Amino acid sequence: MNFKHLHYFWAAAKAGGIVRAGEQLHTTPQTLSGQIKLLEENLGCKLFRKTGRHLELTDEGRLALGFADQIFALGSELEEALGRARSGQKTLDFRVGLADSVPKAIAYRLLEPALGLTVEVRLVCHEGKLPDLLAQLAVQRLDLVIADEPMNKQLSVKAFNHALGTTPMSFFASPTLKKSLKGRFPASLNAAPMLKQGTSSAMRQRLEHWLTKHQLQPRAVGEFDDAALMKAFGREGRGVFMSPTVLEAETCEQYGVEVVGRTDELVEEFFAISVERRITHPCVVAITRSARGRLFEG
Repeated sequence: MNFKHLHYFWAAAKAGGIVRAGEQLHTTPQTLSGQIKLLEENLGCKLFRKTGRHLELTDEGRLALGFADQIFALGSELEEALGRARSGQKTLDFRVGLADSVPKAIAYRLLEPALGLTVEVRLVCHEGKLPDLLAQLAVQRLDLVIADEPMNKQLSVKAFNHALGTTPMSFFASPTLKKSLKGRFPASLNAAPMLKQGTSSAMRQRLEHWLTKHQLQPRAVGEFDDAALMKAFGREGRGVFMSPTVLEAETCEQYGVEVVGRTDELVEEFFAISVERRITHPCVVAITRSARGRLFEG
């Protein structure tokens, strides 16, 4: 494959058209179109199709663009790394994947110790779905994945789970909503409006089992994949919501809510997933030691 042709295609897709990409690359639209046509012939498929006066990506073009994004992102990382090497700058790159179900405040607490090493660390974070992050880990595009569930053993990825710690869960509500709840916790949740995690969340399944065990039937008024959005609705009194007890103080302060109750029966777990059975990466060592010794203590 001619990577110059690929770069022309990538530039055209990002710019939204041949003419604009040509202006950015200081080349003529005719030259650009010719180079992209050569790439299409090499790949055996069309990457663009005309829609009126505009070009849009085909399905194959969208697939190619995803790979091109990764290729040129790696190229930029290579240039930066070589630049630091030439200048004698000693920097340790640390590439982390964060499962999108991990609360941002927990993620910060877990990662912060990596920036406290004596060597300068360049932290690169990618957020996404756990299977996608594990695929990147498998090809060594990531040094570590942080998740709220262990890697499924059925996945064909050679990696290892390292338990970081656990935290029980607390329930929160706006002051006005809390006053309207009847009875003592957890009975006070019965018939109460509740904001829940999305169905893909591991904690959601545990919550449903816990509610059934205690014969509780709250009114589900919303489901959220984004924990911050769920808490924003909770702040406005739309429903009771659940969050890790370790974040209790800052949840109350940030969202102006109060604790309705706590339970040790619901526990959220956090894992560091790496290709190393025995952890040797300095940043991962710092993260695991801090989480096990400070973040989740008590």
